[in-house]
Amino acid sequence: MPLEKINGHPTVKIGKLGPSGALCEEVSSDPCAIVIFGASGDLTKRKLLPALFCLFRNKLLSKGFFILGLARTDISEDAFRMEMAKAVKKAGNFDYAAWEEFAKRLHYYQTGYDEGSLRKAKSYMEDLAETHATGRNRILYLSTPPSVYASIIEAVAASGLASEEQGWTRIVIEKPYGRDLESARALEKTVGSHFREEQVFRIDHYLGKDTVQNIMMFRFANSIFEPIWNRHFIDHVQITASESIGIEKRAGYYEEAGVLRDMFQNHMLQVLSFVGMEPPSVYKSEMVRDERVKVFRALRALDRESLKDSLVLGQYVDGEVGGKFARGYREEDGVGRRSLVPTYAAMKLFIDNWRWQGVPFYLRSGKRLKSRFTQVTIQFRAVPHQMFSGIFEEEIGPNAVIIRIQPDERIQLKFHAKNPGSRVCLRDVVMDFGYTEGYEGIVLDAYERVLMDCMIGDKMLFIRSDAMEMSWEWLTPAIEYSENKGQGNPELCLYRAGSFGPVEAERFIGRDGRKWVNYER
Repeated sequence: MPLEKINGHPTVKIGKLGPSGALCEEVSSDPCAIVIFGASGDLTKRKLLPALFCLFRNKLLSKGFFILGLARTDISEDAFRMEMAKAVKKAGNFDYAAWEEFAKRLHYYQTGYDEGSLRKAKSYMEDLAETHATGRNRILYLSTPPSVYASIIEAVAASGLASEEQGWTRIVIEKPYGRDLESARALEKTVGSHFREEQVFRIDHYLGKDTVQNIMMFRFANSIFEPIWNRHFIDHVQITASESIGIEKRAGYYEEAGVLRDMFQNHMLQVLSFVGMEPPSVYKSEMVRDERVKVFRALRALDRESLKDSLVLGQYVDGEVGGKFARGYREEDGVGRRSLVPTYAAMKLFIDNWRWQGVPFYLRSGKRLKSRFTQVTIQFRAVPHQMFSGIFEEEIGPNAVIIRIQPDERIQLKFHAKNPGSRVCLRDVVMDFGYTEGYEGIVLDAYERVLMDCMIGDKMLFIRSDAMEMSWEWLTPAIEYSENKGQGNPELCLYRAGSFGPVEAERFIGRDGRKWVNYER
């Protein structure tokens, strides 16, 4: 295949691989309009505009593109551009010359989200499409509160914005996709009434992280790991998403969501699917997504009795994080003083299939923990026979592969070796691969990656309708159990801000003779 084309899309050279000098190329996007609903909000400023500007600055966007921000906020187009310039500067890597060109493609239109208002916005959008030569291709990005998703989608359809008569239309829906199984199904019914599944991009930015995608490469491009990636060799798997921040200014959302909805229903289960999936016959979007869905189908069902022994819930109290005082969850602005919303959860689950039968997966995530890190730990079984017993005082620990997704992206293989010298002494050693080592060029962050994939129509890193519904269905018993306020309600374990979580979580995994693998930078 010639270098200048991949699957019909033009490519841009973004870097090379170390000493070999092999070129690494990125597909350039199709001409399109990016229409952001709720453009005056926090997500647009913190994530979307900085990501789009980075793509533009690195020449990864088509020459035919524009961004149209839609919101109810009464602000002029020039004032909107100034606000976005501040946001992009704050994100770093600002370039004045590039911004001057980028700003010419950045527009704003004050509007309500009813049919009549969106018809007027559509007319303005069509004029911009002619000016910027986008071919009437458009991405509709919902960056609004989830409570208005359904009404916006209905109005979008009624106004004609969902039409594909003169180009393609794609809709991007941010998490949370519903707040429970019933609401997720209701939203899905609304979406499915007006958009085909090929048009719908349910975004989970965690899947845009290169190190998440690299799990597949590590497993399926290396013959030494896949043969031992199963119940015969693996003792257990840990998936940790630890956050040092609190809820910031999202008390209203978090009081409704809690950690299970916020992290487990999406991020944690999606990472689990990459770790547990079978190899697809071909590396294509739908085939990869088929295999991830099979993992959800194989999850052992949860019930109240099993949850008593397989779920720990916690909530942070005041403490110290990074040398600074951190107030407790119930002291956060907007949080009830008797709130029982969990900010931490540790869970044990099983995948009932041939590969993973009997292997426990330990998932944990929490707010206001000691350090910020997300990692997958594959811990292998101990050696079958202790031939060195009587020689070493300490027990020979298991080998492990650690895949760190953030912040220090790397893969580590932990094993044992002899110390130099005449005495037979063991030491733990680590083979360490830093993700960007040996690579020279552009590294896309999560939002840059998923925005690019949306523009070229690649859905591999987006969540399919059946996967979304199955994840809600599987997690529902745990959510109901955690929210039970009556007799037999679960214990809410308190933990200090700045710790690694409640001591009950240590006992929880300790009962199985195992320990959490932590990370401190």
